[in-house]
Amino acid sequence: MGKIDIPKGKLEEIYYKMLLTRLFEKKLEYFFSAGMLHGTTHLYIGEEATAIGVCCALDKDDQITSTHRGHGHCIGKGADVKLMMAEMFGKQTGYCKGKGGSMHIADLEIGNLGGNGIVGGGIPIAVGAALTTQYKELDRVVVCFFGDGATNQGSFHESLNLASIWKLPVIFICENNLYGMSIPIENHMNIKDIAQRAKSYGIPGKIVDGNNVFEVYNTVLEAKSYVKQNGPILIESKTYRISGHSKSDANVYRTKEEIEQWKKKDPIKFMKKKLLEQKIFTQEQLETIEKQAAQEIEVSVEFANNSPYPPLDAITDDVYA
Repeated sequence: MGKIDIPKGKLEEIYYKMLLTRLFEKKLEYFFSAGMLHGTTHLYIGEEATAIGVCCALDKDDQITSTHRGHGHCIGKGADVKLMMAEMFGKQTGYCKGKGGSMHIADLEIGNLGGNGIVGGGIPIAVGAALTTQYKELDRVVVCFFGDGATNQGSFHESLNLASIWKLPVIFICENNLYGMSIPIENHMNIKDIAQRAKSYGIPGKIVDGNNVFEVYNTVLEAKSYVKQNGPILIESKTYRISGHSKSDANVYRTKEEIEQWKKKDPIKFMKKKLLEQKIFTQEQLETIEKQAAQEIEVSVEFANNSPYPPLDAITDDVYA
């Protein structure tokens, strides 16, 4: 790996948000295992470099659509972690007033059009947002996150076709974590690289190491300029989720050896190692950032604990159908 050519302030933001994402997910993992939270959640542990690398390359006005595994996307785009935690606790102060939970967090003020409980459901939404961007001649791009399994859905193919025909400013980010729920990727598609699918729609397809945040960030920065002038691009980010598909996944379809091998490619440890090797930060400086991230998570838990539950008479508020 060559010299890191990213401003120091941006590197600090990236490192902080990757830590914040990891610590947020570890808190949720603990709360669910202790029976303190109910329902379900899909943890992002191990994939932090993709969400944060992508979102830190965006401006506030740029928009994203997220997935069922979207906590990293939210934090990357600048979400308030207190409101995220309160939503997980089902409290009135949460992003969805405690009634949406993990998969429906949105914040239009920072360009987060929301998570989605439907696999591939965010892809046509991103194309619609990009059409608005083009129609109104706005200076922004739309980033669409989805997983490898979503690329087998009709919504993926229809959306890429329309985006290509209309040359819409969309960056399609496929987070290929090698499993569609419990199905290994080689058992649900007959190609090696998902980026190949871009060729069918006449758009570029790129592959990045999804655990290398420097590569992810620089690739998306370059893609932003490209899509504004030329239309969409598909980026396949090859990564791995360390936790199971959801909080109730016992991981019986993977070996411990496989998971341990991927833990050695931990994206946060990788970034820290490179920052120290290239003497961009000292050990003490990075430890200070780590403490600040841990403190923000503790504050968010306290905020959630001290927030009220939604009142019973609000049960039908914000229900549209």
